[in-house]
Amino acid sequence: MAVTGVLGVAIEVPDHAVGRQFYTDAGLEAETADGRIALRCAGNAEPSVTLIEAAGPMRLHHVGLRAGELDAIAARVPGHGGKVVAVPTGFGGDGLWIEDIHGVLFHLVDKPAVAEAPVAEPFAINAPGRVVRVRRSAMQPVNSYPPVRPRRLGHVALFTPDVAASAGFLTGALGMAVADSVADVLAFCCAAKDSDHHVIALAKSSATGMHHLSFQVADPDEVGRGGNTLAAKAGKGQWGFGRHTIGSNFFHYIQDPWGSWFEYYSDMDFIDDHALWQATSYGMEDALANWGPPPPADFIHNYQAGPAA
Repeated sequence: MAVTGVLGVAIEVPDHAVGRQFYTDAGLEAETADGRIALRCAGNAEPSVTLIEAAGPMRLHHVGLRAGELDAIAARVPGHGGKVVAVPTGFGGDGLWIEDIHGVLFHLVDKPAVAEAPVAEPFAINAPGRVVRVRRSAMQPVNSYPPVRPRRLGHVALFTPDVAASAGFLTGALGMAVADSVADVLAFCCAAKDSDHHVIALAKSSATGMHHLSFQVADPDEVGRGGNTLAAKAGKGQWGFGRHTIGSNFFHYIQDPWGSWFEYYSDMDFIDDHALWQATSYGMEDALANWGPPPPADFIHNYQAGPAA
């Protein structure tokens, strides 16, 4: 009777070729069908990103979510300010299509989570009094590593003009929960059971939009390696290497061709049961990072609402 995780997003972009290049440089696999580009993590049948070519600036089309008992969700949506809508042109009729209180479109589908394959070599850190890596080097020569491949889309960060209202819709209508928050400017929403710290993050802005897509990789080394490689190819903004306070994950963000962001992450907090989790209201000093370089000046700018000043 609630959302259990994220499936993917569809975004409208002015240039398919540019979008395809960015996301394949990021390590996703591309397939073109029916005039759209589906971009998948290796071994995953569901696309994490679907590119729709359309005139004008980049725009979020919809967020796809895994959820159960869709009839119950549909019955709750109007009471929380949203509405059930018709299937958009060009998309399949499976699942449930809804709009939230600000008109953000969600596609809910009753599909199980994909089992995650364990990493071949768990990340091991030698610490004072705890030596776990013996008689072997942690690092191999630079050129011996294959390109970093994201393992799955972990979460989506959305802009909203009213963080509390958007979080209220996700929790009330979709059965999600607020893991942590920062005043009225940020909320981190998880599934109620067996969830990453956040599935949807909400950030305050003058309008709706997409701030970033976040992809899990194997370990902090892949966060740094993947981030450096993509930043060099993309040639735009970047922020990282660093670690968040909220969610605890290591991060490296790279700006996409339209001003939003692509995040590599590892070591995210996990909430097996939100009823047993202690939600925290953090101060602004912890809103972005626990440590790391200063973020770019436009890191929190919503380019879907207009150009930066």
